[in-house]
Amino acid sequence: MKYLIVGLGNVGNEYAHTRHNIGFDVVNAFVQKHGGSFRTDRLAFVSEIKWKGKQYICICPTTYMNLSGKAVKYWMEKENIPVEQILVIVDDLALPLDQLRLRSAGSDAGHNGLRSLQDSLGTTQYARLRFGIGCDFPKGMQADFVLSKWRKEEEPTVQIKIEASVAVIEQVFQQGFGPIMSQLNNQRYSTA
Repeated sequence: MKYLIVGLGNVGNEYAHTRHNIGFDVVNAFVQKHGGSFRTDRLAFVSEIKWKGKQYICICPTTYMNLSGKAVKYWMEKENIPVEQILVIVDDLALPLDQLRLRSAGSDAGHNGLRSLQDSLGTTQYARLRFGIGCDFPKGMQADFVLSKWRKEEEPTVQIKIEASVAVIEQVFQQGFGPIMSQLNNQRYSTA
């Protein structure tokens, strides 16, 4: 069984480890945990992880956020992976910092990366793990906020949530969405 794990983000040092790039950071943590490494390939950084009888094709698109769907569609077709065997990790302004939310389908909720996926795939029926980044910014400063680095006091919570997100990637295709969604979506993550 083959699965496509997609971390959304932007390429370039100025975007590294920003709120908007948390998808890259989560997928990178999963790949590192399983002893993998990325190679630069068509439209994405790519790593293949074999674990518990399953193959995970992990990609971080190099198309920039607004064209992420192009990379996802290419790798789905290349690896012959159906839409129900995809998991997309994405930042979410609407969720507080202490939350993760797993969904088996849904709207793009105004997120340009998810909108690009929806346009390229022609469906919203793909799983996504939304990583809450909070919305602590002055009116009109949303773009600056999502492209900013984590504040020092947020970093421990972010680290805990990255580890929890890696566990979701490991469990969701082993155990199914139902049990994980109900457990995860009601949980709060904090170092306090």
